[in-house]
Amino acid sequence: MNRHTLLYYIGLVILLACVACDHQTVYSHYEPVAISGWEKNDTLGFFTPPIHQAGIYQEKVGLRISGLYPFMGLTLIIDQTKLPSMETESDTLNCSLIDDKGNAKGPGISHYQYEIPLKTISVKEGESLHIDIRHDMKREILPGISDVGIILTKQ
Repeated sequence: MNRHTLLYYIGLVILLACVACDHQTVYSHYEPVAISGWEKNDTLGFFTPPIHQAGIYQEKVGLRISGLYPFMGLTLIIDQTKLPSMETESDTLNCSLIDDKGNAKGPGISHYQYEIPLKTISVKEGESLHIDIRHDMKREILPGISDVGIILTKQ
């Protein structure tokens, strides 16, 4: 391969990388769930660092489950507070994880990964978020959930 062809391919890769990256992940963090199961009163807490750039952000909830999860869906209660304004909101998120044939909807083999859109929010420069997540299922202890996370991307 000559020098001009190599430079062409390098330039093409850089261009494609720039075009593909139109959303910027500013926060992505997962909390592990107890191996014995996620207890109904066990709230998982997330704290984002202060946002450097004001704008509209997409919030997603990340889930990692195993084949031991006994239900087709999962209901989550998500409470969040913007700091320092102390503006609070509460949302209920119904997650469809397994199809009617018993197959996981997320990618994976023995563990499955999901990113479920929650909502878009407007965040001011310097604000941070405190987000609490708990399950709202009839069973007190849910087996098969290994991690729960929050992903925040700039739109």
